[in-house]
Amino acid sequence: MIRNIAAKETPVKTGDTGPGPEAPHDYFVEVAEARYVLRRVFRITEEQARDAGLDPLAHQALIQIYGSAARRLRVNELAERLDIAPAFASSLLKSLAGDGLIDRRRDEGDHRVTWVSATDAAIEKLVAIDAAVGFHVDYFAAQIPAKDRKRALATLKFYVGLG
Repeated sequence: MIRNIAAKETPVKTGDTGPGPEAPHDYFVEVAEARYVLRRVFRITEEQARDAGLDPLAHQALIQIYGSAARRLRVNELAERLDIAPAFASSLLKSLAGDGLIDRRRDEGDHRVTWVSATDAAIEKLVAIDAAVGFHVDYFAAQIPAKDRKRALATLKFYVGLG
């Protein structure tokens, strides 16, 4: 996974932790910063979802459903987007339906297919959670030095093929 970095041995300097390749270390500094930012943002998001009465995975399911291009997904598509087994996705959707947060509809052309969409109540909940997340993430981001934000962004770009 290390990006085209030429590893060079560097001499030990005062204050160094020891000899070793500098380029891979620089890469892992970026990876560490990106993962720190992601973990903190995900933790903030999970906390806000729980505060709103939603399990974090249920929150992610609603985001995937409402955030899809058609504003609806098939059960298997949701399972893939959440990286969970279809049976678990089905169980999760039953719970969301019981809470009035999704609607289920059979496909008109293929009755084996069930589409799920977010209800107005779910959308209101998503918007409220997002506002709370935004407040906390803004505060967190303001605490990160600009050079560390750039490091994190460089690795995130690499992860999505832009680096």
